[in-house]
Parts: sequence; C-alpha cells; structure tokens
Amino acid sequence: MRLLTEAKIVYCLLSVWNLFDCREMKVKTVSIKLRLILSYLAMLIVPIILTIGIALGFIQASIGSIRNIATLGETENNLIMEGSKLFTDIKLTADKNPDQLKDAKYLSGLEQKLTLINSGIVVRENNRVIHASKLFDGQNVAAHLSKFRYHHEENQDPEFIGGRLYLTKQHDFHFTNGQRATVFLLTGVGPIGQFAYKLIITIGVAFLLIIVFTNGILTYMVSRSIVKPLRSLKKAAEKIKEGNLNFAMEPYAKDEIGELAGAFEAMRFQLKSSVEQQMQYENNRKELISTISHDLKTPITAIKGYVEGIMDGVADTQEKMERYIKTIYVKANDLDELIDQLFLFSKLDLKKLPFNFEEIDIDSYLTDCTEEMQFDMERSGVCIDFHHKAQGPLPVIADREKLKRIITNVIENAVKYMNRENGKIDIYLTADEHTVTIEIKDNGQGIPEKLIPFIFDTFYRADASRNSSTGGSGLGLAISKRIVEEHGGQIWAKSVEGKGTSIFFTLRRINPTTDEPDV
Repeated sequence: MRLLTEAKIVYCLLSVWNLFDCREMKVKTVSIKLRLILSYLAMLIVPIILTIGIALGFIQASIGSIRNIATLGETENNLIMEGSKLFTDIKLTADKNPDQLKDAKYLSGLEQKLTLINSGIVVRENNRVIHASKLFDGQNVAAHLSKFRYHHEENQDPEFIGGRLYLTKQHDFHFTNGQRATVFLLTGVGPIGQFAYKLIITIGVAFLLIIVFTNGILTYMVSRSIVKPLRSLKKAAEKIKEGNLNFAMEPYAKDEIGELAGAFEAMRFQLKSSVEQQMQYENNRKELISTISHDLKTPITAIKGYVEGIMDGVADTQEKMERYIKTIYVKANDLDELIDQLFLFSKLDLKKLPFNFEEIDIDSYLTDCTEEMQFDMERSGVCIDFHHKAQGPLPVIADREKLKRIITNVIENAVKYMNRENGKIDIYLTADEHTVTIEIKDNGQGIPEKLIPFIFDTFYRADASRNSSTGGSGLGLAISKRIVEEHGGQIWAKSVEGKGTSIFFTLRRINPTTDEPDV
C-alpha cells in the first residue's frame, strides 16, 4: 500500500473547503440540509482516512513494510513458543523437585537457555524474592508480581514492569520445607510488541487530534456559509429599520438562506416601491389640492365680481342685469359640474362607484350614441360619424351609463380644443378574437407628442394657461381612464399636431361558446 502524502491530504481538505465555501462553491445548488449531511460524512470518513495514512506512515518509518512485520511477528511467536516449552519444564521441576529452584547450578543453566529467548525468571519464597534473572538489571520487579495463588490461569496480556513490557507466566508451588513459593517466567516483548504498543498510542493520539482538527475546520466552514449570509440579512434589516431602502442584497447560493435572501430582497423592493408610491400619492394630493383650489376659486371669483357689480348698481339697465345674472348662472353651473366631476373621480379612485355590468351589443350601442349626440354636435359646428364593419352583433360586458360617460368626455374634450370651422369627429369600431377597439378621432389642433403621456393625468391640460373656459376641468380623460380600467380594458392616444387626435379604448368581447368575457 502506498502512503498518503501530505499533498494528497491537503488536496482533500481543499476539496472539502471548496464544497462548503459559499463564495467559491462550484455547485451552487447545495442545500443546507445536504451540506450538513456531507459535513457529517466528512467528519466520519476524513479522520478514518487520515488515521490510516498516519498508521501506514508510522509502519513504514518504523519497520519498513508489512512484510517485515510478518517476519518479525513469526520470529517473536517462535520465541514465545520456546518460552512456553521451557516454562513447562520449570513447572515439572517445581512440582517434583522444588528445591532445585534454589540450586545455583540449576538456575545458572536455566538462565543460559532463558537468555536466548529474551526471558528471565523470578523465584519467590513466601513474599521474598530469592532469585531474579540478570535480564531485569536490578529493576524492582517484585512489586509488580502477582500474589501466591493456586489454580490460576496464565496471564497472556503484556504488562509494564520496570518500564518495559513483559509477558508473564506464573506457577505456585511449595518447597519441601512447606514454604509457599512462586516461579515467574517474564518474556520481554520484542520489537513487534513494542511497535504495536507505540502504534496504538500513536493512532489514538493522532485520531483524537484529527477528530478535533477536522471537526473544527468543517464546523467553521459550514457555520461560515450559514452565519455570513445571516449577518448580511441582519445588516439589511437594520438598514430598513433606519429607513434606508436604497441598497440591494448580495446574491447568495441557491439554498434555503439564498431563498430567504431573495424573499427579503423582494420585500425590500416592494417596500421601496410602496414608499415611493406613497410619496408620489402625497405629492399628487398636494398638487390636487392646489389645482382644486385654483379651479374652484376661478368661477367663485367671477360670481363674486358680478354679484358685487349688481350690489353696487353697475348693472343699471335691464339688459346688463340679465347679462350679469346669466353669467353668474353659467359660472355656478361650471362650479357645480366641477364638483360633480371631483366627486365622481374620488369615488372611482376609492373604488366606491358601483358598476352595473350587462351584455351590450356595442355596434348598436355606438349607433344610438352617435345619433343622440348628432344634434348637439351640429349646434357646435361639428359633424360626427360612426364607421363600423361589423358582420352581426358584437356583444361585450359593460356599464351603459359609464360607457356613455367615456364617449361623452372624449368628444367634449375634442370639441373644446377644436380650432376649425368644419370640425369633424369620427368613431371607428374594430374587433379581434378577444376585444373590440373604439377609436374617437377628431381633426382638431392635435397634441404635441411629448405631452401625450400626460393627458390622462388628473387636472392635466395641454393648454398651459389653465383656462377652464377652454380647457375644461382637467378631469374628463382621467375619469375615462379609470372607467375603462374598471371594464378591464386599456385607453391610449395618438396625435399629429395640426391634423388631429385619436383616442382609443378597448372592451372585452363575450365568447359566444361560453357566454363569458374573454380574458
């Protein structure tokens, strides 16, 4: 087996780092749940791989190869087996002729055999050591030896005695004088045993350090990928709390926090739009109040002037008196009409104006409207014509009264701005599969192109003088727009200066197969 090099280990850690680092993460769709699962697996697998690598490295550095371990292990097993055979002979001697274990000559010959297998004996009478092999080199082994006991099993686990590892075998017997005695065979653990012990210690320490190191890095990386965007969300919330909406959230990975950040950004954008809209409403309200004040004051001022003239005797003839009273009446009617328009617009704006929708044949309806308005238009010197190419009825859902208000407002607005002796208004009806389109076209002075987007605003007049006698209340087209929108349609304008203006609006047709309006 090859040893895992440091470069491979570093590469593995960098790969894990890139997986959990949100800024450099190649897989942008890793969810937090999957990230935590991968982190858990990495905490299990990485320490095992690194520990195996360290163990292999330790084996290679200490012994050279696994084959050497097998060779040394076989040698050591042979020595242990030789020690077991020799200890069997010692036990037979202790049982049949125990006093020989006090004989110096017998012990000397035994020591020669024990030295060859890296072993030694200790003979103890009662609790006093009467012989110890030179192998122990004056080490105090007596304190580590077991007490006298009968019928015990040999201890096969190595023990630390005097700073070294030994395999201990014990046999209890009695000398001929009746004293209790014990003979111990201590076999020093060879290189393979010493190595195994060091390997266990090394692996244990390394595994503990790797667990701490790996868990620390992975926890840091995963927590950073979660905590960092949460801190950004906290900062964003603080900005919003302070009233600052002019910022944008950073893009994050497409995980749960990324979805939260996206929802937060949408909320911020919506809130900003609401605030801007509210400010616009406030500005419109101020402008509306200013405009209303102006438009109401103009006829009231005129009425007051004529009333004062009557009171001061300026209208000293019947003819003047009638003219003054007629003017007061006209101004009062203008004032009343303006108030009605304001009231209607307010109800439309608050969506409190009821609509009575019903099925209408728009072709027949426009024909009747044109005939009804023809007389009034002729008195104003304006000709009105309806052009239609319908092959049968065109049913729509509409409110008759409100639809009439749209047409009347558009036509009255066209008449007020008509500057030709032979004024003409044409109404065109076209239809497609889902909608009908009504065009009201005049041959008046037209509207400058840059002003067309504003003509449907409240109190807007193309006439900069804001003269209500020619410009009307400025609410007609705004009211028409609101009514068309309540019908689910659209309204727009086209104009060419010096040639005239066309106002278009649409209504939804009724599907003849379902009797429902097309969407």
